[in-house]
Amino acid sequence: MTSLVQSVDWVALGPTLAVALGSLVVLLADLWVPAGRRAALRWPTLGVIVLAGALVAAQTGRERGTFCIDAGGGLLACSFVVEPITWALQAVSLVGAAVVTMLPARDQGRVTPVTMGRLSGEYHFLLLVSLAGAMAIAASRDVITLVVALEVLSLPAFAMIALPAGLSREHPSAAEGALKAFLVSVVSLAVMLLGAALLYGVTGTLHLDLLAAALVAGTASTPVAGVGATLLLAGLLFKVAAVPFHGWVPDAYVGAPIRVAAFLSVVSKSGGFAGLLVVLWFGLRPYGESWGTVLAIIAALTMTIGNLGALRQTDVVRLLAWSSIAQSGFMLVPLAAAGIATSSRGVGLDGAAATIAYLAVYAVMNLGAFAVVAVTDSRAGGARAVADYTGLIRTSALTGVALAFFLVSLAGLPPGVAGLVTKVVVLRSAVDTGLGWLAVVMAVNIVIGLAYYLRWTAVIFTPLQSTSPSERGLGAGPGRAPSVAVGLALAAAVALSVWPQAVLAVL
Repeated sequence: MTSLVQSVDWVALGPTLAVALGSLVVLLADLWVPAGRRAALRWPTLGVIVLAGALVAAQTGRERGTFCIDAGGGLLACSFVVEPITWALQAVSLVGAAVVTMLPARDQGRVTPVTMGRLSGEYHFLLLVSLAGAMAIAASRDVITLVVALEVLSLPAFAMIALPAGLSREHPSAAEGALKAFLVSVVSLAVMLLGAALLYGVTGTLHLDLLAAALVAGTASTPVAGVGATLLLAGLLFKVAAVPFHGWVPDAYVGAPIRVAAFLSVVSKSGGFAGLLVVLWFGLRPYGESWGTVLAIIAALTMTIGNLGALRQTDVVRLLAWSSIAQSGFMLVPLAAAGIATSSRGVGLDGAAATIAYLAVYAVMNLGAFAVVAVTDSRAGGARAVADYTGLIRTSALTGVALAFFLVSLAGLPPGVAGLVTKVVVLRSAVDTGLGWLAVVMAVNIVIGLAYYLRWTAVIFTPLQSTSPSERGLGAGPGRAPSVAVGLALAAAVALSVWPQAVLAVL
């Protein structure tokens, strides 16, 4: 008789568990810290993130798995596995959360340090809980663990979006953004669970490895399995804001505090892509040609609609929101290529590596852009329009140079070599797989992206003609931590541009 007792590998669980327990420590610390000093809770939060990063680095030499069952023939099927894909995705989430933690609480003159200080403990608790969900997704190897981790990532994020509405009824945009994100998440959860139920009904398993084996053997290749795989894929596409499931993103980003929008654009997105990559790579590879074609079409629509939406924007946060949608389309291209390509050509693994590499470079550049927006907004008391950045290079040279570098990197232009290299790698994955039409669509969208990225960059170097928030520079600075966040993001961006093959070499 097979034993139902499963061993627990605490080393494999270490980074995720450290973040989860750290969130409770921060929440309890909030009870003892005076109200006027609760903003200092960012430092123990940052300490938890650094500890988790050290634990991830310590386990990179060996692949580990826990919560495993005997699959027969001496094989084990594990629910939680740490391996190179896991380490890379967890590292992206940890770096993103670390930068977000250092961003200022003041936002557009409506969310002040005093009012946000009252909920600082709750905010950092929610951030760490959501981060724990993102890290668990990267290690999930069965559908139930994946679904639970996705909800652990999503639910605290909705609460963070709604924080301004919780502080005052004068900010309905925050409540609207949180409500839209919540409703989309509920729908995606229902769709995913229905797909998982159908797959379980025809395969008898929810472990991704066993699911793939059943589909390869042909014992479960039925129309019901195809419908289940489609629904599971659709639910994950909600999470990454791919078209046509993208409508919640602009309102959620604009309604949320800037630092929460930065968290959504990097940590939440990386969690969604981690789930998508894990399911497609480990569970649904036998259906690769089918979902590869679907993802190619969705990628083309996502990058096109995202870029066209960004062209119309004058609000910098809304522009970055539409840009984030477009960047999701670029990230889907290697996954589409991986599905269509045969495993014998080895393009599948290259596709997974290309997606993670693009995600890592995007995370650094987008975090940097949001960090500059947060710092400028905090100093100028509401610099949210592109025109407010006129002459920023003269009023704050380092901030202006940093923002310009982040924008040209997102556009894929020198000196942002890292952005250029990742776009070339993604483009090559489409060409190598015979997706010439998708490569053409991608090239056109790169040109469209230049229009709004360079328009914002040009404004930074435009001489001042009239008084603007950037020119006034009124109000106290946001403190050292946000400036350090900008500096770290800029240093990472420059390093990646000097050695752009670093990310791909690691992967």
